[in-house]
Amino acid sequence: MGSRLADNVVSNDSKDDLEKPFGLAVRARRREVGMTQAQLARVSGMSQAAISRLERGKCMPTIPLLKRVAVALNSVLYVAIEPRNRVAVAFRDIARPPRT
Repeated sequence: MGSRLADNVVSNDSKDDLEKPFGLAVRARRREVGMTQAQLARVSGMSQAAISRLERGKCMPTIPLLKRVAVALNSVLYVAIEPRNRVAVAFRDIARPPRT
């Protein structure tokens, strides 16, 4: 199971569990922005079943899929791959330029 680090970063605890941090981060960000799985599915062009599988860590997302989810969540996605297959994942708000 993944562990939640400071500032909404999710990482895996074992080298055999790479899918979990992606799913946990997607679920946390989706809830943070107040979306349901159905809403995220509609905006990202995915099925609700696919969102559910992703959030439960039952599939390894591709880069294009992660991009679609990040865009749908209006977020920047950060992924760090560390030694021994540890993966850390975080979503952040898209920085808005200052008003002039």
